[in-house]
Amino acid sequence: MSSEQEVLSGPPAPELLDDRIWVDGCWDFFHHGHAGAMLQARQLGTELYVGVHSDEAILENKGPTVMNLRERLAAVDACRWVTKSVPYAPYVTQLDFISHFGCKYVVHGDDITSDSSGEDCYRFVKAAGRFKVVKRTPSISTTDLVGRMLLCTRTHFIKSLEKVLAGEEGSGTEAEKKAEGEAMLNRIKQYATDESGKHPGADVYFWSASIAARTEATEEKGSYRPLLKGPGPKPGQRVVYVDGGFDLFSSGHIEFLRQVVLTEENMARKEGWYEEQAVNERRGKGADYSPVFVVAGVHDDEVINYWKGVNYPIMNIYERGLCVLQCRYVNAVIFGAPFSPTKSYLTSFPWGTPDTVYHGPTSFMPLSYDPYAAPKEMGIFQEVPSHEFQDVNAGTIVQRIMKARDLYEERQRKKGVKAIGEAAHRQREILEEEQRLKEEKIASGV
Repeated sequence: MSSEQEVLSGPPAPELLDDRIWVDGCWDFFHHGHAGAMLQARQLGTELYVGVHSDEAILENKGPTVMNLRERLAAVDACRWVTKSVPYAPYVTQLDFISHFGCKYVVHGDDITSDSSGEDCYRFVKAAGRFKVVKRTPSISTTDLVGRMLLCTRTHFIKSLEKVLAGEEGSGTEAEKKAEGEAMLNRIKQYATDESGKHPGADVYFWSASIAARTEATEEKGSYRPLLKGPGPKPGQRVVYVDGGFDLFSSGHIEFLRQVVLTEENMARKEGWYEEQAVNERRGKGADYSPVFVVAGVHDDEVINYWKGVNYPIMNIYERGLCVLQCRYVNAVIFGAPFSPTKSYLTSFPWGTPDTVYHGPTSFMPLSYDPYAAPKEMGIFQEVPSHEFQDVNAGTIVQRIMKARDLYEERQRKKGVKAIGEAAHRQREILEEEQRLKEEKIASGV
């Protein structure tokens, strides 16, 4: 039995449902453009089924993937607007395949996707009148991100997201900056919605302080300012904090966040959270909900580049923040969070001092000190267990691209992107090696 046949081995849906929407794709190193397509599709119905193509089908029709099928499925499953992921979806969308899952309509962006023969991948569903179009998210694509990696550009960096959203920073005329800021703010509002994609779902804050407070451990208090108000923590929920760069938001970040939620759920189970009486009490007051409220602090571009060098982060703070916001394991986001969560930062939290500060089993950043000394002293620090994706981060993804440069350049060429060239590739290698030596010195205390 083939993988596709195995996926179809279960009983078929009894009928086609207008509100059960189908989207499919590669979803390779998941970014906010992918999430935007899923959000728009979800808003057209009440359920969203997402087909994920196999590594082999993508290689045959498009070129090599950066992330393997398991990693891409993890990213799709983490999107808060997804009802169900379906692996081994055919590259050319087939009517019998989507009908098996009860999906009447297929949704795709306004760009054309072709198979290896140059034919439209959605020709069959279009002919059947079961195709709907949504607008493609501007300013981001997998192709753009690969280009940033290979060219080592920094033009995507944002100095102050707050000022960009207000139309006070950026490129273009005053009117163009204002329009771009409004468009970006609107997208943040969309990504901060609940699982329906229609109602407020997440709190969003800015935190600002001096560069010293953002990069090193100082007791400067800084200031929190609300951007968007979501439902906030519910009665009985524990508020926990995580932080990071979340660059090239991938399976490593996602599994860390999932482990945080699982750890909290296991603790709550022991305390009776899931007992029938407790569940009924919550339902009687509206609806059942999770025992944890996860706040994610996202470091700004300057902070990440201070520690990681080269042209990290590959995604700017706006792009990384959108990736974190769309994740079902996150309830609130703080833009501009400090590299080290100090006591003054944690005790002035908008939701009250967090019950726990979580960190993953590995660190992408080179460290000259312990950034989690304060939560450890406060007795609220906890590390999540090791997991299968713990070594997947922006650095490993860049290395995958570099090792298969010829294949990715061919993929870029097919999309009309000019070849990067050997000199640019060598320059990236030199910068990465310089950064590695610098990190070794930091680690050894030299």
